[in-house]
Amino acid sequence: MAKKDYDCSGVIPACLLPLHNDLSIDQESYRKHLRDLAAVRGLAAVTVNGHASEVSSCTFEEQEMLLDVAAAEIGDKLPIINGVYAESALDAVKITRMAASKQASALLVFPPNVMMLGWRPDMVVDHYKRIADATDLPLIIFQFPVNLPLNYSHDLLARLISEVPSIRAMKDGCGDPVRHEITVRSFQSEKFQVLSTHSAWLLSSLVTGCNGLLSGAGSTIADLQVGLFEAVKANDLAKAKAIADRIYPTTLAFYGPPAVDMHNRMKEAQVILGRLPSAAVRPPLQKLDHAEIERIRKAMENAGIGREGALPKVA
Repeated sequence: MAKKDYDCSGVIPACLLPLHNDLSIDQESYRKHLRDLAAVRGLAAVTVNGHASEVSSCTFEEQEMLLDVAAAEIGDKLPIINGVYAESALDAVKITRMAASKQASALLVFPPNVMMLGWRPDMVVDHYKRIADATDLPLIIFQFPVNLPLNYSHDLLARLISEVPSIRAMKDGCGDPVRHEITVRSFQSEKFQVLSTHSAWLLSSLVTGCNGLLSGAGSTIADLQVGLFEAVKANDLAKAKAIADRIYPTTLAFYGPPAVDMHNRMKEAQVILGRLPSAAVRPPLQKLDHAEIERIRKAMENAGIGREGALPKVA
């Protein structure tokens, strides 16, 4: 059953999408990947059909199947957040209704890419209202970097929270530490969670007071993210810094330019660690070159991450 009372806080990894070399979905490996994530102590939920799982390359039917498989594998263990990624409000509503009819506990709402050309506030509010009218599930705003047109102003965020009561959280990827801290101080409350997705500077982000994180890197280092989040919550700065030191090599490996390859790199790490059999990605993404794969391999070694994880070494 969907966990309808989930408050959208805590550590939330976004899963990857294992593919066969012919670029079809590898369901067996996907099931294993989900089980690996669900076995990590301290997770709050798992996100499917997000950027990390190459949702832009997936058909509606594939997205439905991926949610069904996640529900079957881990739905009795963790809430499942389903991405709503669509180029039109009508398609977004279709995805919303599908997810609400299954085991989704919350929805992560992506802005339509057409808004890269600009938007008016009424467009954004209407998009969310249409989705909210189709379900009673809690909604999570996806906040893009400040250097992209898809970034929402604080005035618009306040309006969204006021006019769409089912909005309960935001995945904040604004990319600006000052803007991020203002967001946390201004909007986080018992009814609204600010989730960091600033995985490249996660310690700095979490100490501003974020009540959780939603990250593709959690596909690979969820145990370290849980440890860091718990240490910050406990005001144990020494432990938080030690765990951040462990995470740092993975940060350099995953988040270098071009940013579009971040989840591609995480797939390669999964193969290096023996967790997935293939790092195949759907075009326009491309296979990484040998030198970059070797850099990822070295980063996993430097972080002390193995097939079974890393956190016990810093507990």
